[in-house]
Amino acid sequence: MFSQREATMDKIDFKKVLPALYRPPADRFMRVEVPVLKFVKIDGSGDPNSATAYKQAIEWLYSVSYSVKFAAKALLAKDYVVPPLEGLWRADDPADFTARRKDRWSWTMMIMAPDFIDQSIFEAAVGKAEKKLGARPESLRMESYEEGASLQIMHIGSYDDEGPILAKLHNEVMPSQGVIFAGPHHEIYLSDARKTAPAKLKTILRQPIKPAGKTERQ
Repeated sequence: MFSQREATMDKIDFKKVLPALYRPPADRFMRVEVPVLKFVKIDGSGDPNSATAYKQAIEWLYSVSYSVKFAAKALLAKDYVVPPLEGLWRADDPADFTARRKDRWSWTMMIMAPDFIDQSIFEAAVGKAEKKLGARPESLRMESYEEGASLQIMHIGSYDDEGPILAKLHNEVMPSQGVIFAGPHHEIYLSDARKTAPAKLKTILRQPIKPAGKTERQ
C-alpha cells in the first residue's frame, strides 16, 4: 500500500497518487477499499445552500488547510496540493437524500490532511485562522477516518440530480450485492461550483458497505 511518507514528487497531488479513490467510472458503481486517512473536520446540520453554519465551516476548513500546507512546506520541506472538499452526509431516513430534503440533513465537511501533519502544525494553523475568522468552531478537529469497503461512482451534473443515482444504489445495487450501509453517504467535490456550470460538476458519490447482518460503523 502507498505510504504518503514515501512520496518523492516535488508537489504531491493525492488525486494522482491515489487514483482508485478519485477516478471512479461514471457509468457504474465500483467497489473500492478506502485506507485510513486523516482529515480536518467540522460538523453541522441543515440545508447547505442556506445554513450559515455551512458557509462558516467551509471558510474554516480552507483557511486551516492552506495554513497547514504552507507550514508543511516551511517546516518539513514537503509541498502538496490541498485535496478537494469532502462531505459526510447523514439523515434518519435515507429517502431524505433521494428526495433532496436538505433541511433534514446533518453533515461533516472535511479536507484531507497528509499523514505527516501532526497536531502541533494543525493547532498553529487554527490559531492563525482564529485571527481572521474569530473563535474556532467547537467541532473543528483533525482526526483519522476509516471507511474500508465502499461503492463509488463519478456523478457529472448538478448536485440536485444525484437523487436517481442514489436511489439505484440503495434499491438495486446494494441489495444485488448483499451489502448494507456501513457509514454515512460520502461526497467528494472535484469541481469548484463557483466556476463550473452545474451540468459539468464532477462529484464522487461513495457509500461504505458491509455484508448484510453486521452492525453499522459510525
